[in-house]
Formats: sequence, structure tokens, C-alpha cells
Amino acid sequence: MSHPEYVFDTEHDRYPLAAHVFLVAPEGRVLLMRRAGSGYADGMLGLPAGHVDLGETPTACVVREVREELGVELAPQALSPACTMFRCSQEPRVDIFFTTSTWTGTPVIREPHKCTEIVWATPDDLPDDALDFIGPA
Repeated sequence: MSHPEYVFDTEHDRYPLAAHVFLVAPEGRVLLMRRAGSGYADGMLGLPAGHVDLGETPTACVVREVREELGVELAPQALSPACTMFRCSQEPRVDIFFTTSTWTGTPVIREPHKCTEIVWATPDDLPDDALDFIGPA
């Protein structure tokens, strides 16, 4: 039975699953990215994240997305599971969150059509324009 408010994505070959990562700097701040051009939460701050493609693991998704979005390399073994949540977005989805404080390279905006700003924020005092599910995650 489908929910009348849900819109299922039939254009992409992927699971209704997204993987996110908290990149944690030595002083404890986390990296947020100002979303742009996607039609979902543009202008809001989100985490580095992406949809898990068919045949891809959530860990591989995070490694790929961070490389594409920020130009840094993550070692899969350095990722720690943080939480999993069900969320009603534009479609129903399960979100998997990881944390890491280890990466190679300096985060930079590599997809300016999808991200306009990088912000380092304190997890206990997130900016008001951070996506509402980041705090609970």
C-alpha cells in the first residue's frame, strides 16, 4: 500500500536509501554544505551525502560522494556508523549516517552547481538553516 503523499523516484536506478557523513574536525566542528540546484532544500545546510546506487553499499556511496563533492578521500575502515533513520522526504527513505575524523585532502567545493558554501559548525549549536534531521542524527 502506498502513502498518498509519497512520490517514488522512477527515473533513477537506486534504492530509497541515502548515506550521509559527519566529517568531524579535530576541534569537534562538523562540515556542512549549502545546497543548490537540486530542487530539494536549496539554500539549506546539509551533510555530504548521496543516494545509494543499485549494487553500491552505503559505505562506498559516502566515499564516492565525498570525493565528488569535496575532493577528499575517505578510507572505508575509518567510517564509523552513527545512526539510521526513516524519513519522509520527497519520497520515503532510509538514511544511514557515518562519522569520521580522518580524511586525505582539504575539502573544497567541487560541484558549485550543487553546493555554494562550506560551513564548519558546532554539533550542539547548528545554524538555524541546517536541515532539521541533522541535529537528531
